[in-house]
Amino acid sequence: MVSNNVNKKQFSVVFVKFAVCFLLMGLAYRLFYSSFMQFPPVEVSDKGFVPEKTLQPPLESVNRTVDVTERSPQNGKCDLYIGDWVPDPTGPFYTNNTCYSIEAHQNCMRNGRLDTGYLYWRWKPRNCELPKFNPKRFLDMMRHKSVAFIGDSIMRNHVQSLLCILSQEEKSEEVYHDQQYKSRRWYFPTHDLNLSVVWSPFLVKADIFEDNNGVSTDIVQLHLDELDVWTRQFDNFDYVVIAGGKWYLKTAVYCENNTIVGCHNCAGKNITEVGFEYAYRKALNSTLKYITRSKHKAYALFRTTTPDHFENGEWNTGGYCNRTGPFKEGDIDIRDIDEIMRKIELDEFERALRISSEVGMTVKLFDTTFLSLLRPDGHPGAYRQFQPFAEGNRRTEVQNDCLHWCLPGPIDSWNDLMMETLVSS
Repeated sequence: MVSNNVNKKQFSVVFVKFAVCFLLMGLAYRLFYSSFMQFPPVEVSDKGFVPEKTLQPPLESVNRTVDVTERSPQNGKCDLYIGDWVPDPTGPFYTNNTCYSIEAHQNCMRNGRLDTGYLYWRWKPRNCELPKFNPKRFLDMMRHKSVAFIGDSIMRNHVQSLLCILSQEEKSEEVYHDQQYKSRRWYFPTHDLNLSVVWSPFLVKADIFEDNNGVSTDIVQLHLDELDVWTRQFDNFDYVVIAGGKWYLKTAVYCENNTIVGCHNCAGKNITEVGFEYAYRKALNSTLKYITRSKHKAYALFRTTTPDHFENGEWNTGGYCNRTGPFKEGDIDIRDIDEIMRKIELDEFERALRISSEVGMTVKLFDTTFLSLLRPDGHPGAYRQFQPFAEGNRRTEVQNDCLHWCLPGPIDSWNDLMMETLVSS
C-alpha cells in the first residue's frame, strides 16, 4: 500500500513538472515568434476601402480624391468601363451659376428642370476605385500642352463639361472660334494650356446642307477618301480625343475619287444602297491609320459611340426622355444600330492598336458606350429650350434632346475616366 502511494506521488510530481515545462516552452515560442514576425502592410481591397493616409486634400471642402496609386486591385488590372452608377452625395463640381461655358441647350437647370437626383451619381468600376477628377492635377499635367477634342456635338458637350470643372481652378480665355462657334479654342494662361474643340462630325470631308436645328435642304455628300480639315491641325496637338458618331445614320451619298460609289437611305435616287456601315468603317479606318502612321506622335483617345434614349419616337417624331434615375445592368439592351457602330469601332481600334505598338505611339480606347447606356435620366429632354412648359409656351410643340447631356450631368464622369486613363499610362 505504501509503495503504491509513493509511486502515485512520484507520478504526480513528474506530470506537474512536464506541464510547467510545456507551458514555459509555449510562452518562449510565443515571445520569439511575435518579436521575429512582422505584420504585412494593410492592402486596399477592391471594395472601396481606402486608408486615410491615401486620401488627397478635399476639393471644394467636400470632394475627396482617392490617391491614384490605390486605384487598381492586387493583380494590377482594372476595366474602368465595367461597373455601376452609385449614389454620390457630394454632387457635381459646378452648377449653372458657377460655370460660364454651358451652352443654352444643355443648361437644364436654367431652362427649368426641377428634379436634381440625376446630379448625385458617380461611375464606380467594379474591380477598383476611380478617383474623382482633380482639376489642379490635370492642369499641372497639361502644362505647356495642347489638347484637342475632334468630332461632333457630343464632343463639344464633353469639352464644355471639362471647361466647367477646370474653371473652378483656373478661368480660361477664348482665343478662337469659327463663324458658327462650332470649332473653338481656349487658353489657360497660368498653365500655358490650349484646349480646342474641332468640329468634324464625319471625320472625312463632307458637304453638309443642314441648319443648327437639324433641318436639311439636301442630302449629305461624303468624300470617303479625303479626311477632314482636322488633319491640318493635327501636328499642333499633344493629346487628341476623337470619335465618329450618329451623323453617319443620316441619309448620305458616298463618293470616292470624285465618283459616287453608293449611299445610305437614299431611296429613289438610283444609287446603290451600301449602308452606313460601309462608310463608317472606311472613315474610321482612314482616321486611325492617319493618327497611328503620322510622324507626329500625339497621345490619342478613341471614344466609342454614345447611345441615345429616345422613347416612343425619334428626335423628329415625338420621342422623349423623362426618366429621373439610372438603369442597372440588365434593365436595358443596347440597340442594334449602336451595337453595329460599336463593333465597327472596336474592329478598327484593334487594327490601330497593332500599328501603334509597332511605331511606338499611344492610342487608347475611351469606351463610354455602356456607362452612357445606363443614364437615360441625364439628357435635357424637353429642357433643351428655356422654360418649355411655362404659361406662354404650353401650346408650343416641344422638341426633346435625348442624345446630349445636361451640364452638370453624367458626362462629367467621362472626365474622371479620361484623367485616370492618362495617369495610368
